[in-house]
Amino acid sequence: MAEIIAVAVITVLAVISPGADFAMIVRNSYLYGRTAGLFAAVGISLGVLVHVTYTMLGVGLLLSRTPALFTVVKIVGACYLVWIGYKTFSARAEINTTAEAVGTESRASRRRSLRTGFLTNALNPKTMLFVVSTYTQVVDRDTPLAQQVGYGLFMSLAHLIWFGLAAGLFSAPALRSRMLRRQKTLNRTIGAILMAFGLSLVFASA
Repeated sequence: MAEIIAVAVITVLAVISPGADFAMIVRNSYLYGRTAGLFAAVGISLGVLVHVTYTMLGVGLLLSRTPALFTVVKIVGACYLVWIGYKTFSARAEINTTAEAVGTESRASRRRSLRTGFLTNALNPKTMLFVVSTYTQVVDRDTPLAQQVGYGLFMSLAHLIWFGLAAGLFSAPALRSRMLRRQKTLNRTIGAILMAFGLSLVFASA
């Protein structure tokens, strides 16, 4: 029971802590609408399962015990955050705020939002650290396989619920309309945040 509670608490704290995944949800939700935001949330939850899968297969333990390899993985993830942050920061195309145009943009962005959400967490060093440390330090070796799988599914579901709620909030018509009128400023702010996350990881790995 203590192990279950520990995993649950660590998961909730990891999910709600600000990070690149939250910035990405805000970006997709206010720019492209609720559906795009929800697709990004699904992508983020699927990205968590990538870390769960390789950790359960033993790769996570290898990463935690091989500093050089661990650093390389962190730098790759950090570079992705810097790249997507730069693209967001430098985006110049404005989203038309009319209902027809916004609806079209949302339909066109679903697959892209799913992919972006997935890559954001699949390559997110913060998520990697959370999953690997939980499975290697909190989950016992004697924990049944089915229970370990359950932990992974819970981690994924927790991300889906939290970021699904965030997508609903930032795509709410009144708030979204106000945010779209300031999209240049918001894009630069979100882009700068993503780049800052990435650069901090690069320097931390140096």
